Amino acid sequence: MEILLPFLLVIIASFFQGSFGLGMKYMEPLKWEAWWIIHVTIAMIIFPISWAIIVVPNLFEVIGNAPKDAVFLGMLYGFLWGVGGILFGKSVPYIGLSLTYGIVMGLAASVGSIIPLIQVEDAFSNPATNHVILAVVIMLVGVALSAKAGIERDKLIGNTNDSSNISKGIMIAVSCGILSALLNVGFANATPVALEAEKMGALTRNSSLAAWVVVLLGAFLMNLGYAVVLLFKNKSWSSFQVPSAGNAYKWAILAGLFWFAALGIYGQGAALMGTMGPIVGWPMLLGLSLIISNIWAVRSGEWKEAKKPFQLMLIGLGIIILATGLLGYSNTL
Repeated sequence: MEILLPFLLVIIASFFQGSFGLGMKYMEPLKWEAWWIIHVTIAMIIFPISWAIIVVPNLFEVIGNAPKDAVFLGMLYGFLWGVGGILFGKSVPYIGLSLTYGIVMGLAASVGSIIPLIQVEDAFSNPATNHVILAVVIMLVGVALSAKAGIERDKLIGNTNDSSNISKGIMIAVSCGILSALLNVGFANATPVALEAEKMGALTRNSSLAAWVVVLLGAFLMNLGYAVVLLFKNKSWSSFQVPSAGNAYKWAILAGLFWFAALGIYGQGAALMGTMGPIVGWPMLLGLSLIISNIWAVRSGEWKEAKKPFQLMLIGLGIIILATGLLGYSNTL
């Protein structure tokens, strides 16, 4: 059971990761920036800190005693990840959601795994390394096919974008994908914070929550700052008081709970995997969450009129499952 538990936790985390985006369909009548502030406050501050306080003894003392460079790097990478999230929204109008999502998921999964791998001492003498690299390459193929299926579906339903700005959109999406990987890089670099939590009596699987508190503080500062700028720019402060906004508030909170549930549970699984946890667990999380998000899309009828793209999407998801199995195997070596 101890061998299977880390992977079971990542699978559970992928459900939350693949599902939290459903809440974004219910932003109205709130403005995006108002909805986003509620969402990130729950997802990056209230939920992570509350959970960590419960399971990590003397949480703030742990963070204060942790190596300062680990705290700084964790926050810095979290902040840079926040920049990537903003670029995601900028890329979609140029190249569409499907292609943007494919590029970002592929790069986030691969870069977010490879950078922590390189940072591990004597990484390439580890017998698991070659399997991890192969699995990441296979997963990139699966993500690419899923993205292509999404593009073909968009063509069939007439949801296409102006081709004149495709290059610009792809450049923005690539930048977003690389920056999006830094959330996991920050988590890996904040490992000394988790180790300090273990010294203070936290269980191994729970110690990762102390690391997330540090990383997400940096992420929150970026997201909050951008949303506040939009509130001033769009003069939308009154959006918080619009009538009949209760449903939007509810979904902002639920999406925030789901978002960090994914990271918190993933972090527990990664901690139990040991040194290779962030390297193996991250691409598994993103790959499986892509499958979950597509299941929701199928249920909502998004693939109803696109039989051939749907078949291509299934092939892509099958390849992602193969890559996930290989990643799981690599952690047993």
